[in-house]
Amino acid sequence: MKHVLSISLGSSSRDSAAEVELLGQEFLLERRGTDGSLERFERLMTANDGVVDCLTVGGTNLGLHCGGRYYRFREIARATRGVTRTPLVDGAGLKNTLERRTLHWLQERGMVDFSAANVLLTCGIDRFGMAETLDEMAGHVVYGDIMFNLGLPVALHSLRGLQRLGWTLLPLMVRLPFRWLYPTGSKQDEVVPRYQRWYQWADVIAGDFLFIRRHMPDDLAGKVIVTNSTTEQDVKDLTARGVRLLVTGTPVIGGRSFATNVMEGVFVCLLDKPPADITPEEYTQVAERLGWEPTVRELCPAAKELTT
Repeated sequence: MKHVLSISLGSSSRDSAAEVELLGQEFLLERRGTDGSLERFERLMTANDGVVDCLTVGGTNLGLHCGGRYYRFREIARATRGVTRTPLVDGAGLKNTLERRTLHWLQERGMVDFSAANVLLTCGIDRFGMAETLDEMAGHVVYGDIMFNLGLPVALHSLRGLQRLGWTLLPLMVRLPFRWLYPTGSKQDEVVPRYQRWYQWADVIAGDFLFIRRHMPDDLAGKVIVTNSTTEQDVKDLTARGVRLLVTGTPVIGGRSFATNVMEGVFVCLLDKPPADITPEEYTQVAERLGWEPTVRELCPAAKELTT
């Protein structure tokens, strides 16, 4: 059995483990949160190097891609320096492939007409592949990076503006403590409504679920959420708010959709190659062999639809 272990800076209340068979191979998929403790994160990374088949980074990123450039987080690089034998990934490979495919899949099946949609992408730099695809497909996109990362009520309305922001700020941001940029530990359980104008403006709200959840209002009637890892409690919360469709690019296993970093670990094991050597085409080929489709949950079907 292949063991994929996600070590996350997030809350341990979201921990889970599940066994699944994929392409004839048995997998144990496990998530362990460290409640924001970088020291515990580093200890677990080092202790499991050479023990499990793939280690994955949760609740943070190894680095970020923006407009053809890559910026590595120094704090996370130090915390993972003890991993020398086990493959280590953070989900970037799947963000750049399956999340693009998810948007086209929804459009092709008439579930969402992105050409007529207002889309709020909570953090485009975190998902630059999705940002590029939405720029091509959607009627209007607001990139919420300044709001959701920096806490300032400023919306970006173009991919070019997002790219310029990334090129300007990322060289500085990757030097900062990661907790300044992204909710870690118990902060992941907090919901503080903000930026209500943009939540209500949007037909589709996309991006990392913790960013979406962090400031979501009580009323999300008729909205489509396109995101990654969600638990059953998350589904209940979104249903109570009137969300019409919940779409995740990864399958539901053991009652939750695992994060892209966990599923990228699965793909690395199936391909049996160093992550740096895996191409986007190979990720796509494995997805096709798996019969991959996004997971679509119709939460409040009576809500207003935005379809082709």
